[in-house]
Amino acid sequence: MKVWLAGGSLLALLGGALAMAVASQSGTAVQADVRVNGVNIGGMTREQAVQAVKASLPVPQVTVRAAGGSWTVDADRLGWTADVAGTVAAAEQAAAQRSVLDRLQDLIGTADTQDFPVPVRVDAARAQATLDVLTGGLNSQPKNATVAFDSKLRRYVVKADVPGRRLNTAAAAQRFAQAPDLRDLTVPVTESRAQYTAAALKVHADRGNALMRTFTVKLAGTDRAGALTPLEVANLYWVKPGGILPDEKALQVAFGRLTGYIDQPAQNARYAVKGDGLTKVKEQSGVVTDRAAAFAHFKTTVLDPAVKTTTFPSKASKPTLTLAELPDAAKLELIATGQSTYYGSSPERRTNVAVAARKIHGAVVPQGEIFSFLNTLGSISPGNGFVGGKIISGGRTVDGLGGGVCQVSTTVFRAMYQAGLPVVERNQHSYRVGYYEPQVGYEAAVYDPGVDLKFKNDTSGPLLIKTVNHPEQSRVEVQVWGIKPKRTVSVSAARILSRTPHPAPKYVVNPRLRPGQTVQVDWAQDGYNLYITRTIKDEKGPRTDVTRTSYKPWQAVYEVGPRG
Repeated sequence: MKVWLAGGSLLALLGGALAMAVASQSGTAVQADVRVNGVNIGGMTREQAVQAVKASLPVPQVTVRAAGGSWTVDADRLGWTADVAGTVAAAEQAAAQRSVLDRLQDLIGTADTQDFPVPVRVDAARAQATLDVLTGGLNSQPKNATVAFDSKLRRYVVKADVPGRRLNTAAAAQRFAQAPDLRDLTVPVTESRAQYTAAALKVHADRGNALMRTFTVKLAGTDRAGALTPLEVANLYWVKPGGILPDEKALQVAFGRLTGYIDQPAQNARYAVKGDGLTKVKEQSGVVTDRAAAFAHFKTTVLDPAVKTTTFPSKASKPTLTLAELPDAAKLELIATGQSTYYGSSPERRTNVAVAARKIHGAVVPQGEIFSFLNTLGSISPGNGFVGGKIISGGRTVDGLGGGVCQVSTTVFRAMYQAGLPVVERNQHSYRVGYYEPQVGYEAAVYDPGVDLKFKNDTSGPLLIKTVNHPEQSRVEVQVWGIKPKRTVSVSAARILSRTPHPAPKYVVNPRLRPGQTVQVDWAQDGYNLYITRTIKDEKGPRTDVTRTSYKPWQAVYEVGPRG
């Protein structure tokens, strides 16, 4: 009887196990003592089991490090996934396939418990996409070193190069895909070198600095000399990654300045003032630079830091108008006259106007030759009678030598322009100057050396230039005498194309002034774009030329004393 009961109990248990197997296969519940990631999912539906396992397996966080920066992100943003549903299904299936005896042992608690780990994987493509977003701003192209001239230090300086940076997000993504348990992920960085490094450019900058020295030239066969300052030499070349690059235009300008200092051009026969009349002055030979040979020599030596002084080859300069060829002033006709006024000029400016007018007076321009204002005037120097005065330099009206000479060059321009002579060179002032009103734009600036006023004598004979200064009227007059050509000349008033208002005034502290004292040192002028036209009528018919002027807007400047 007991055996039967025991047997009956065993049969009952076996029947229950079979019933559970059927229930499991129908998906209503999972067998007891089946674990997934340590979670016993026995007796749960599949949906319940998935949720329970997910709760035990939170998404981890990964710290991404790249080029000094770091971000902490959920691993699923990097393509990390855990196959919870698949693992639960696999555990359920494995449990359903166990033998009846195994299930009986589950019921009586003697079977070994199975624990199914949840596999994780990383989608490398998604990981790379996220890493690209996180680190995209850290990628950079290499930046070359540069050389620049520091105006305060007065030397060339090198700005360092910066290497480029490229983050290898693909490699980091693959590493995470191979090791999903990583919680600290470093993105490799590859640096790319700049094409021009600071070390390479420093060689050129050092040479550029070595070239900055006072450079003196002498004229062979004379005692004349001229010099360029270190900053003037620095203006003759560029410091580039490829080395020292000569500035051809600046070299030509500097060469012209130096030859202006040292040349002694021949002086044509001319007239000079004697009492109330004119007297003839004999021509003089001169010595000038042999320009073709000297310029090649100049380019070589000025860019050699070891050379500080050099000598230009010279050649004789012969006059083109002799005393015998000088025309009889009494037989010449008045061709044209130019006038200008200089009311309000300082005593120094009035002196320079008088000196320049006197030196131009009596000049003779041979037929077919070029009149040069600077050559006729001679150097603008104390030795030639000029004194300090206001000049335009470096964007300012400042104290300088020869202020007022442009009053005479402007008057010469008006006379020769009115005479119909071809313009060879004419330069304008930087801003509209009140002394030359009301004939706006009808003016010419000169500067020694290099900024000249030149006309060609296209008449059938020599021209005589006369100047008449009326200091009591603050008026200067220039007359052109010669064989009067058969032509008429008319000059239009200025046509203003545009006008630009002047900037607000600028105030500069001058420690030499008293506290509270204010002195105006520059005056405001609007900017203008304008032109004048000249119409010439002769046997060839009418023709017109245009002289254009572009004045900058000019700022008033006040010097003020320091605060008390």
